[in-house]
Amino acid sequence: MASVLVPVAYIIIVFGSLFIFSYFYRKQAASRIPEPYFTSHPERNTYVTLLQKTDPPTPEVILKSALVRRAIADVLRVMRIREDKPALQNLVQKGSVGDDLLNSLLAAEKEMEAEIIEVMNEANSFVEGWGPIIFPTANEMIANEKMRAIFEQTGDRRTELERRYGRKAQNTPNIAPITVTMTPSNSVPRAAPQANEQTTVENAATSDAESQSKSKQGKKGKKRK
Repeated sequence: MASVLVPVAYIIIVFGSLFIFSYFYRKQAASRIPEPYFTSHPERNTYVTLLQKTDPPTPEVILKSALVRRAIADVLRVMRIREDKPALQNLVQKGSVGDDLLNSLLAAEKEMEAEIIEVMNEANSFVEGWGPIIFPTANEMIANEKMRAIFEQTGDRRTELERRYGRKAQNTPNIAPITVTMTPSNSVPRAAPQANEQTTVENAATSDAESQSKSKQGKKGKKRK
């Protein structure tokens, strides 16, 4: 009988200790405040500072520009959250990363939802209907900035490739810009078209007279026969 109770007591002690440890660990983790996924939001702070400035008040153009920069920063953060969330979930499932980092990302995602609503309301306060299109506009500006950065790095990249491979790239011919000069319609001389029209009318009248004379001669020839 004692040989049966010993393994049972051992199993109860082991599982009980694991249960107690997991209970207190989860309670401590729930009470712990997760570190923010993003440290700060400078664009939002700048906009709020400009909005609260009253002496002198900030011009509306500057406020709109600051709001657009804030929307651009929000779009970049949303893109980063969408890229990092699946990877973090896989790492948490494998046990490579703790739950704290994933919880901070989920908290940042909820914060960004509230931030997007706030930005849309601020945009509608300036111009009615601007809220739904401010984030597509910010997305287009991000794409344009990326294209401009690539274009500006073309010269440095070309120099690096020339240095690496020891040969210079062929110079592309420069295409001269085509200039088109528009002439006002009032300055076009009317003499030449009138002369051409008069010549055309005279030629038509001459041909009509010749055809009439030929037809008369043909009629006279038939009468003589």
